[in-house]
Amino acid sequence: MAMTMSQNDVQVQQKEGEEDDQSISRSDSGEDSLDGLMSHRCPLTPSLSPRKRTTSQSKTEPPLLRTNKRTIYTAGRPPWYNVTGTTFKEAFVIGLCGGSASGKTTVANKIIEALDVPWVVLLSMDSFYKVLSKDEQELAARNEYNFDHPDAFDFELLVTVLRKLKKGKSIKVPVYDFTSHSRRKEWKTVYGANVVIFEGILAFANKELLKLLDMKVFVDTDSDIRLVRRLKRDITDRGRDIVGVIKQYNKFVKPAFEQYIEPTVQVADIVVPRGGENFVALDLIVQHVHSQLEKREITVRSALASAHQGQPLPETLSVMESTPQVRGMHTIIRNKETSRDEFIFYSKRLMRLLIEHALSFLPLKPVSVETPQGTVYEGKRLSGKRITGVSILRAGETMEQALMAVCKDIRLGKILIQTNHDTGEPELHYLRLPKDLSEDYVILMDSTVSTGAAALMAVRVLLDHDVQEDKIFLISLLMAEMGVHSVAYAFPKVRIITTAVDKNVNDEFHIIPGIGNFGDRYFGTDAPSDWYESDDGMDY
Repeated sequence: MAMTMSQNDVQVQQKEGEEDDQSISRSDSGEDSLDGLMSHRCPLTPSLSPRKRTTSQSKTEPPLLRTNKRTIYTAGRPPWYNVTGTTFKEAFVIGLCGGSASGKTTVANKIIEALDVPWVVLLSMDSFYKVLSKDEQELAARNEYNFDHPDAFDFELLVTVLRKLKKGKSIKVPVYDFTSHSRRKEWKTVYGANVVIFEGILAFANKELLKLLDMKVFVDTDSDIRLVRRLKRDITDRGRDIVGVIKQYNKFVKPAFEQYIEPTVQVADIVVPRGGENFVALDLIVQHVHSQLEKREITVRSALASAHQGQPLPETLSVMESTPQVRGMHTIIRNKETSRDEFIFYSKRLMRLLIEHALSFLPLKPVSVETPQGTVYEGKRLSGKRITGVSILRAGETMEQALMAVCKDIRLGKILIQTNHDTGEPELHYLRLPKDLSEDYVILMDSTVSTGAAALMAVRVLLDHDVQEDKIFLISLLMAEMGVHSVAYAFPKVRIITTAVDKNVNDEFHIIPGIGNFGDRYFGTDAPSDWYESDDGMDY
């Protein structure tokens, strides 16, 4: 039974925003990269001249979520999967329904601001209008097409997209142009939702759609107010004339509300009169969402630390032969007295050998070529579309140069994962991946792997972007047995390749005997003593 909130408004204190941006959708793919972060990264080939040592933490931190009132910074996405690598907690989906211009988007913005949590996505039903035929385009131009009827929406695509988003997958949302009544060529890529706010006039009109909603909110606004808002919006923002707007309202909007929208109030969990002005209702919604998120919290790192003890190393692991040359380079880079320039030089040599070794595991197909002498040579060629490299920032980025040296015109992606010093859990802060990864072989690079928590998260991100598990190659200069087991147990088809495996991990999750903090030694930075990060080569 629905609860109608009609109490007096309660003032909710809000912080001043830094940017005015109507787009709330959370997106972390190549199409919507946070270039500010990349412009402040450390160079792949740092200067070897003496310089002032700096802190590992970047001073410029990218915004994760922007609303029209505030900007929320830097909080990362905690694990959304368990130690088996399987998605454990689905996104919490709030459905907002109500008549046209009832204030659904305003309510959504208020909820996002009050939630004060990252990784919130606003998904609008308006993005899923069907592609109109030529005849329907002509009707729409004359205000004769009914955009408020259920048949105007692509519910099949909408359900598919929302189901994938709820399960943590990367999705593509169509961009609809209200002026031309058509979809644009570009699609909006969205990934990584802990909370999804889905709003639309017919949000409750489809049975399959209703099954995906964890909380259903109906925004109830007086019809006269809705008409005034619609007139202002359609004339100002969508280039319509007043006669056409009123004609469309009387012929389609009002009847559709009475027939298809208003009756769905019966399935609502909460009815919110006055929309965004009803702070009591909004506070109730926010409290409920917070309680649900707390119930879905999981821990991964502690579980990894206690799992797989004493197990034999998996068959998916390949360790480079410990030749005198390899052992000599390990001796140099493991030595705490080694100078920074020598550390960089021998690390790069080892990386090059590791990359060459990793490429030998790629599947090849026979191919015949004609030599300059006019004879035929029976050779081999990559059996697949292409290779893409993805580095786990910051230390994994140091391996990109070696990969580019042996793979011509390779595409590169980046994932930033850091450890939350309060919870001890890895958190996803940023990613930029090339488009269309599903058929690629992906070389996932990190300098060291200890518990495997960061590697697990990075692999999960790739899988969420439809990369095939058996096409992922995790490469690292040094790994602990614990990390090898963690990755192999969760993702048994991922190939794990390294130059050495150390047996132990201490209480602080550092590899023993280990190599130290690879990122700080390579880039010449000092990490604060109370702040540690998996992206700096101390993978926790």
